[in-house]
Amino acid sequence: MEITGLGWLGVRTGEADALADFYARVLGLRLIHEEPGFRVFQLPDGSNVEIFGVGFAGKEHFDTGPVAGFAVRDLAAAVAELRTAGVELLGESGPTWQHFRGPDGNVYELVVVTGGRPDVSGESGEAGGS
Repeated sequence: MEITGLGWLGVRTGEADALADFYARVLGLRLIHEEPGFRVFQLPDGSNVEIFGVGFAGKEHFDTGPVAGFAVRDLAAAVAELRTAGVELLGESGPTWQHFRGPDGNVYELVVVTGGRPDVSGESGEAGGS
């Protein structure tokens, strides 16, 4: 498997409003999408950092802290390697991502890279989360 970089970061938190304020006001991240319980901030390199409120459906498995997405060029091949290695996959693959549990018990993901950058557009059916 070829990991090409860190492609995405997401966090599920009960302090979503405070974290969003911190990302925008203190870190200077640009808010590119907002809906109830979900915000997407974009980094200068085009990568996304996403905040999920605890009531946001479908992210209940984000229960161990921030989730890092490792960028890959070939998602199907990378997922096959995880399966072969006996890694616990969490849910079905999305169009550009697959969540898995690492040996430390934390949740991680693989995310497709196109053109040298993570392809995070439309991953979750929203603005680009996974």
